[in-house]
Amino acid sequence: MAKNSYTAADITKFAKEENVRFLRLMFTDILGTIKNVEVPVSQLEKVLSNEMMFDGSSIEGFVRINESDMYLYPDLNTWMIFPWESEHGKVARLICDVYNPDGTPFAGDPRGNLKRALKDMEEAGFSSFNLGPEPEFFLFKLDQDVNPTLEVNDKGGYFDLAPTDLGENCRREIVLELENLGFDVEASHHEVAVGQHEIDFKYSNVLEACDNIQTFKLVVKTIARKHGLHATFMAKPVFGINGSGMHCNMSLFKGNENVFYDPSGEMELSNTAYQFLAGLIKHARNYTAIMNPTVNSYKRLVPGYEAPVYVAWAGRNRSPLIRVPASRGLSTRLELRSVDPTANPYLALAVLLQCGLDGIKNNLVAPKPVENNIYVMTAEERKAAGITDLPSTLHNAVKYLQEDEVVVNALGEHITTNFIEAKRLEWGSYAQAVSQWELEQYLEQY
Repeated sequence: MAKNSYTAADITKFAKEENVRFLRLMFTDILGTIKNVEVPVSQLEKVLSNEMMFDGSSIEGFVRINESDMYLYPDLNTWMIFPWESEHGKVARLICDVYNPDGTPFAGDPRGNLKRALKDMEEAGFSSFNLGPEPEFFLFKLDQDVNPTLEVNDKGGYFDLAPTDLGENCRREIVLELENLGFDVEASHHEVAVGQHEIDFKYSNVLEACDNIQTFKLVVKTIARKHGLHATFMAKPVFGINGSGMHCNMSLFKGNENVFYDPSGEMELSNTAYQFLAGLIKHARNYTAIMNPTVNSYKRLVPGYEAPVYVAWAGRNRSPLIRVPASRGLSTRLELRSVDPTANPYLALAVLLQCGLDGIKNNLVAPKPVENNIYVMTAEERKAAGITDLPSTLHNAVKYLQEDEVVVNALGEHITTNFIEAKRLEWGSYAQAVSQWELEQYLEQY
């Protein structure tokens, strides 16, 4: 997706020429939910002057009611006109950063927090951090009341075609709409599980990539609804089949040079790549709560369904947490396989970047790669190889998060405090709920 460079005059001109009637000012809360304030185009001058105010006390994890006034500062380069028609005229969007009334960046804004991490990266001597995400999702049928069901509309498997893959037409329209919006879509296919799909788009700098993830989710859900389907990015909606991941392919650059690549290095990886990798390995258990932020996320992180469970890395082997894909040169990258699409991309990548930079700053040494199938190794064999487990529940993952100074600093005090509070409430609600499994196991027996 080519990076745009727009001025306020450009946007005023575009809005008039394209007969835009409404502006959707988008931002993301701490839990990764897309929020927006929609205003008529008559307010465009006010928007472009950073004068658009909203009530921050109504947004999850933002501020208390006595601190409610906040401002939206649009990133002009995110100007985009949505391709689907509105009966009241065209709708355009601008992704915004959140600011305090005194003109300072709001510490609880996930996008602004990622920008803070990027400044640390630049101070460390690097110019850009690139991300190629691979978000997966399920398509389910709607019932007669237009509520989502767990009934899939296909019986397809990995790379299957219609008529087995009945989601193909929906997926094809999603791809066309993404391309209309400027996405460079590289691949689109049915995933392993029935009803599961993946659309891959080209890597870009991490801020743009995270914006793209949020836009991607909005497009997928909108087009699915047009086809009478519900798209969900829930990590594990159905028992007994694969869950949805969002593998993150990461690379670090100095100018036009990929600093992860060294043709004379072992596996053609540079010392910087190994140090960054070592940082990701060292902090893996501590950042899992951010990469897998829901109770349901941990139903995916179990053996047998291709999701990583163990902290290790490899080249071709797909059972460890981190893989190094075969491409080299500018495409040299590290693939973190644990992330699922419920993660807030801005928080996830700020944390991963800071953990990788910690590895570089402190000259951390990566463990040896594990090319054997870890799933078939015994506990004793894993222990001998220095392989540890990822947290098995959200409750444990949050406890690990609090213990890691690098992860906490990557989030900042405001986001850390509010994220932990929200996740404790989520876990408490889950722990008190009586599940169908418990009723089936215990109601008659006792």
